[in-house]
Amino acid sequence: MAIQGPIPVSFDQVFPHGCYIVGEVEQVKDFDASSKGRTVYAKDKTTGEPVWQVAVMDADPTVKAGQKTVSVKILSVVQPVPPAPLPGLPFVPVEFDAMTVTPYVGQNTGRLAWSIRARAMRAPRTVAAPAKQSAATSKDIAA
Repeated sequence: MAIQGPIPVSFDQVFPHGCYIVGEVEQVKDFDASSKGRTVYAKDKTTGEPVWQVAVMDADPTVKAGQKTVSVKILSVVQPVPPAPLPGLPFVPVEFDAMTVTPYVGQNTGRLAWSIRARAMRAPRTVAAPAKQSAATSKDIAA
């Protein structure tokens, strides 16, 4: 099979309606290597970089309530900093760069699940509004 390891995807493929931060950025613990009184943090097997995670809520209105919140893991030497909050919004909108997904079967459910990783997080890019037609242009089109 040609696909080996994580599958590269775009942010828009994973979150076509966007997503919002609903948790803190935390370093991922390596529970297998940790022991009582000694915490070991996870490192990416390929790059050796620390792994961080943040909970986000998918803004897709068709996603079931129990599946709206997912964890995105971020590979970064330093703790990623969330974008600044926007006035009037209860949650912080965010986008991720250099995303990958890795399918796996959940141990408790036996269902297909996805591990979502990224290299960076940032504020969403703004989309330029379409140019407005002038009154003369609209009139010419109607004629």
